[in-house]
Order: sequence, then C-alpha cells, then structure tokens
Amino acid sequence: MEQQRVFLTAEWINLVMMNYSVDPSLLEPLVPHGTILDDFEGKFYLSLIGFEFNRSRIYGFPIPFHQTFEEVNLRFYVRRGEKRGAAFIRELVPKRAVAAIARLAFNENYAYVPMTHRIERGALGDIQAAEFSWGRKPKRSSMQLQTEGESFLAPEGSLSQFITEHYWGYAAQADGECLEYEVEHPRWKVWAAKDAQFLGDGAWTYDADFAEVLAHGPDSAFMAEGSPVTVSKGIRID
Repeated sequence: MEQQRVFLTAEWINLVMMNYSVDPSLLEPLVPHGTILDDFEGKFYLSLIGFEFNRSRIYGFPIPFHQTFEEVNLRFYVRRGEKRGAAFIRELVPKRAVAAIARLAFNENYAYVPMTHRIERGALGDIQAAEFSWGRKPKRSSMQLQTEGESFLAPEGSLSQFITEHYWGYAAQADGECLEYEVEHPRWKVWAAKDAQFLGDGAWTYDADFAEVLAHGPDSAFMAEGSPVTVSKGIRID
C-alpha cells in the first residue's frame, strides 16, 4: 500500500465473530455498485463482529482520547474480480468523533452507542471467554462467546479463513458509486467456539429482517487474535 494512500493505522484485537448463513435475497439490495456477493461453498454469510480498536491514528496522527475503544459491526461478503471484500450494514462505536469521521471519509453507516467489553483469560494467557455489549437497558444487547482449545492459524480453505481474510472494503456512496479501500493485516490465529450467542433487542439496532437472523444461534462462531492493521483512504470505482 502506498504511504500517501494510508488513512488509518490501528490494532484490531480480540475479535468475536458470529456468522449466519442467510438467503442471498436479504443481502442483494445492499451490494455496493461494482461488486457481487461472495459465497463460501455455496452459502452466503452475514457476520456480527465485536472487537477492540486500539492505537488508532488517522494520517499518522493520534486523535486525543479516541485511540482505544470497542466496535461492533454487522457485515457481509462481496468481491470485485479477484478482490474479496466486506460491505457493512451498520457499525457501532462508543466515540462520537470516530463515528463522524468514518461517515465523512467512507460514507459508512456508523453510529454512536455506549459500549463495554470483557475478556477472560486462563492461567497461560489464552482467551477463554469474551463479551461485547452496547446500548442501555432495557435495549442493551450483547454478543458472548466461550472458546475451547488452543488458538491456531485459520486453515486454508476453511470458513474461518474465508471470514477473516477479506482484505478489501466496499462502501456504497450517496451518488450511487462505490468506494474501494484496502485493509492490510497478517493472517490471524483463531480459537474455536464452545458456545456463542447474541442477547438483546436486535430490532433496536438493526432492521427487522436482520434482527430475525440474530435471534437464532449462529451457524459458526470463533474468536480471532487480531493484529495491527492498515486501512487505505480508498478510491472510487466505476
């Protein structure tokens, strides 16, 4: 990635990833211009992802009091030629300035909401459980996951590799065009999930159709270790 194109650097760590197989008709109206839905073994996935966003810098400069926070996003998977990417339905952060900058820079559907998280580690430091929560009672929601076993690199050809290794982002723009941006990071280690669930009022955060999906248990879930990331400022595509 050329240095002049770098928009953001940060660490994304402790990612809880809950994945739901959905009918593609649910996602097709949201596919950004110039991309098509991407599938894994004929199935189309919607992912609810919570993670820690640390050491964030925009154009190389830290934003005071906005370097460490949580994010929860709901996304699905698209591709443009050989480029495999993600498109976002909604992204939640507990910092108003972060939400405003992301809306301005990418036209992403960011929203401010109070958030907390909890990470439980075992005696050897491995993550055993994680929780990301957002909103206020009685509308508070959370995603919770318990791991099993040790972490491992997502195997080639696995669903966990498919979910974690989409290295492009695509954002529909107000004029109907699309912004394409690159996300660089090394391959991530993951933990298998012993149990994972979404709790709360999904309709408060998402449209009724997506709330109905989240009301059921995920088809797959795992936790990713994460790493430093670099995000480009993006270019418009035809």
